[in-house]
Amino acid sequence: MFISEAFAQASGASDSGAAGLLGGPIGTVVPFVLVFVIMYFLLIRPQQQRAKEHRETVANLRRGDTVVTGGGFIGKVAKVDENEVTVELAEGVRVRVVRGTITEVRTRGEPVKDAKEAS
Repeated sequence: MFISEAFAQASGASDSGAAGLLGGPIGTVVPFVLVFVIMYFLLIRPQQQRAKEHRETVANLRRGDTVVTGGGFIGKVAKVDENEVTVELAEGVRVRVVRGTITEVRTRGEPVKDAKEAS
């Protein structure tokens, strides 16, 4: 009626985990690789794409663009230098900000015409 201990031990219980399917050390590494691949496509790659878009946006700033700074100020770009941008927050109120602190470009301004083209 009861199964003897010897018979239960001899039934050949096998490991049904990933290590049993793939065999040994390879089976223990595969889940970690799969997790890394999933994390790369869900987190790392989209973040890199957003950073690339931000760099391109900041590199293409021009006079007349409406921007949002890291501090939350909204203003128009009055002057663009190599590392700094002068932003006009209100009439007569201009601040210099570092290019990297510009978080968003709300609207694109039209290119400023040169003095030769205006006349």
